[in-house]
Amino acid sequence: MSSQQPKGPFCQSCSMPLGKPEDFGTDVAGFRVNDYCRHCFSNGVFTDPDVSMQEMIDSCVDIMAKQGIMPAAQARALLADVMPKLKRWRATAGVSAKG
Repeated sequence: MSSQQPKGPFCQSCSMPLGKPEDFGTDVAGFRVNDYCRHCFSNGVFTDPDVSMQEMIDSCVDIMAKQGIMPAAQARALLADVMPKLKRWRATAGVSAKG
């Protein structure tokens, strides 16, 4: 295992590490949802229900590069490997994105 591997849990939509209580999404009653971050899931629904996995990867690569987490090419390679394994995308991972 890589010594640089971040610790979980992770958002099962965008792969953001969920390290603080305020990072987690919420259900319709406002209670914490353990599978998703606040950016992806709020009030019991996905914040962008029609986003494709490829669009999510593109968005996350941009965020990771702008925040200096890692260079865009490295982020894209990592997310291309990780994203299809996440809960939100497992069912659609074999389906190619439109566009």
